[in-house]
Amino acid sequence: MSLEDAMRQKSKQLELPLGYKGETLKDQRSVEALTAVHEDERSSDDCLMERVVEEGNVEAAQKRVRQNKGSAGIDGMSVEALPGYLAENWERIRESLLAGTYQPQPVKRVEIPKPNGGIRQLGIPTVVDRMIQQMLLNVLQPKFDPTFSEHSYGFRPGRSAHQAVNAAKRYIQEGRRWVADVDVEKFFDRVNHDILMSKLAKRIEDKRMLVLIRRYLEAEIMANGVVVERWEGTPQGGPLSPLLANVLLDEIDKELEKCGHTFVRYADDGNVYVRSERAAQDVMATLKRLYARLHLKINETKSRVTRVWGSQYLGYGFWVAKGKAVKHRVGAKALKAMKERVRQITSRNGGRSMSQVAKRLKEYLNGWREYFRLAETPRIFAELDEWIGRRLRMVHLKQWKRGTTIFRELRAAGMSSKAAASVSASHRCWWKMAGTSALNIALPNTYLAKLGVPRLANL
Repeated sequence: MSLEDAMRQKSKQLELPLGYKGETLKDQRSVEALTAVHEDERSSDDCLMERVVEEGNVEAAQKRVRQNKGSAGIDGMSVEALPGYLAENWERIRESLLAGTYQPQPVKRVEIPKPNGGIRQLGIPTVVDRMIQQMLLNVLQPKFDPTFSEHSYGFRPGRSAHQAVNAAKRYIQEGRRWVADVDVEKFFDRVNHDILMSKLAKRIEDKRMLVLIRRYLEAEIMANGVVVERWEGTPQGGPLSPLLANVLLDEIDKELEKCGHTFVRYADDGNVYVRSERAAQDVMATLKRLYARLHLKINETKSRVTRVWGSQYLGYGFWVAKGKAVKHRVGAKALKAMKERVRQITSRNGGRSMSQVAKRLKEYLNGWREYFRLAETPRIFAELDEWIGRRLRMVHLKQWKRGTTIFRELRAAGMSSKAAASVSASHRCWWKMAGTSALNIALPNTYLAKLGVPRLANL
């Protein structure tokens, strides 16, 4: 999973900005207690659909979908239109769910660019289908989640990407300096429906729910007006997909636990930390075998065995400070992606006012700063602040356009005639002039702060 996904999927459903915003488990149940709970669940499992359509669950799911907002599906219905639609159609939908005849609509394919190049395909269900998936999730999550591995952090109540990164840091601090870094090739596109359904069938007796989940897995995709059938995969974009991913991959977690390995997994992004290169190579061979058993393939070009200092996890890297203390840093790829995004926002040819540029930059940097608040590299953040300030000064110069305007504005800002004349004479050298000490005096950091742009070094 890319950093962009990690940040996006951690602030909505997919976004959960740093994980699903559910209720934290209040206590750790014993194995005996879990067994008893499961026996009780099995006795009432054939009535799960009745729980799904309960009024309180419907209201909670509708509220969650409206909070997450999101694009319309193939029918064009917005989240704002959902209450009115349900007022007229809910009874019909409810009856079809209870009868086991409900048929999901095709999902809309949306392509978004990846930070490191390429295209990621999302499947956007209709608003109604997103609500129904959320209803299913509300019932199934409490049933499955307590049985998942403690090493699994993605899309689980009370768990987050920050916890996963902290666990990785803890393993490294304990002396596990080699990592088997696994990348699953097109995971969400390659999920085998039969294998996944067999795992669900072991825990769910209500045939209506199993049939409905299968229909969501096999829902057709509409791309450019053409409907395409799907025989594998679970499209990213629906509330139910992350839980299904955890159900499928839990088998690998359990196998790693049996071997006594220390690892972290966030959705399909997993790292195993060991004490030697030989052990890491053995783990990688084991992982390839386990993933193959699920009909999933490891991306050979992105998966590797390496020292932890050369690896990154969920955008974070690691370094050793004085006293041999392992600390977090922002990974090189994450820094590169961040700078590219700032360049886009502060493009000289954007045709936006300074306030518009500052607003977009504020929104992006606030989210980025919150995600990377674990990083312990103040010097890097200070350097980024200087670079961002220079980008903003460059935009300001560009928007003044003419040399005479630049001269007038700089004089009004308190710059000497000589310095203002020097800058205005070279006004088309935007980036060079933006870095001069004279312009820093005329447009100081306090001015940039008034625009609302946050300083990263204040983490």
